Order: sequence, then structure tokens, then C-alpha cells
Amino acid sequence: MAITAGTRDSHGTREAIIRAATRLMQIHGYRGTSLEDVLRESGVGKGSFYYHFASKEELGYAILDAIVRDFLDRTLGSCFADPGAPRLAQIRCFLDRVLETQRECNCVGGCPLGNLASELSDVHEGFRARLAGVFATWRERLTEALREAQARGEVVPTCQASAVAQFLVAALEGAILVTKVTKDIAVMEQCVAEMKRHLALYEAPGR
Repeated sequence: MAITAGTRDSHGTREAIIRAATRLMQIHGYRGTSLEDVLRESGVGKGSFYYHFASKEELGYAILDAIVRDFLDRTLGSCFADPGAPRLAQIRCFLDRVLETQRECNCVGGCPLGNLASELSDVHEGFRARLAGVFATWRERLTEALREAQARGEVVPTCQASAVAQFLVAALEGAILVTKVTKDIAVMEQCVAEMKRHLALYEAPGR
């Protein structure tokens, strides 16, 4: 299908709605952001909104998809791109990227995935299931990296890859939350340093 000016404008309108809603929900939450808020923030009319989204729920799913794509591109995708690189170095890269993201946002907003999980997991099954899948993907990628490191002799055989990966995911989410509350990037820096020290416990001697 040829891309016309109308197609580009339509895509731009959809992206404008997603960007505006993401900004609002990052501060006010999903339930605290009304459709009227989104229309006002994006400058889009109600008719245009319903051309792209059947409901606020559908918009929420689109926002979640966009957050996940951005997260994967900026952290997991970039740090694990080289199949030959040492896996622990890649995990440390991932930890540094998450830290840098918090530094760039000046400790405001926290983790969009964590925010949605905290707000909606007990009240909206659709979001809960999608968020559980996202965190599972994150955990499984780290588990895979640790198992590959074991197979290469980079990590000791006693390392329980899935447990360590789960710890890293939970520790990062907790660190982001406390950093958001304290508005102190030093909290995140200290937590990431401790996670790296924990990883070093499993590094094979001589590596």
C-alpha cells in the first residue's frame, strides 16, 4: 500500500495521542487520566481519537506496547546485541542503561511498567496479564544470559540462573521506586552497584 500524506498524518495523530497519554499517565496514573485530559493534552478531537482507538483501554494497551518496545530497544536489545560478548558484561550494561534512564528523567516518573503494575494488577486482569508477560520476558532474557555464561565457563555451575534473574528484576524495580520517592539518584547508583557485586559472586575464578 502506498504511503500517502493522509496516511502519514493519521499515523502522526495516533502517535501524538499515545505520547500525550503516556506523559499524563506517568504522573497521574491510568485511572487518574481521563479521556478529556488526553484530548486536551494532545490537541486531538474526540472523533479523531475514536478513529484510532475504540476505548481508553485500547489506548492503554497501545501505550504499554510502546513502553515495552522502547525499553527493549534501549536496554535489552542494545546490550545483548553482540552474541559473542561476555554475558556478565552484557548484564552489567543492562543495569547501567536502567540507571542512566533514571538519571536522564531526574528521578521523576519511576518505571512506567512498575507504575502500571502497582496501579492495575489487582483491578484490571487484561493489564495484569500483559504486564506479567513483560516482566517474564525481562526475567527470561536475563536467565538465558546467565545460563549461556555458565555454558561458556564465565559463571560458576552453582549459580541458579532463574533465581538470580528474578532477583535482579525485583531489585531494579524496588530501586526505581525508592529513587522516585526520595528523588535521589544516589539511591539507584548504590543499588546498581550492589547488584553488580552480587553478580560478581557467581563469576568463575580467573574471568
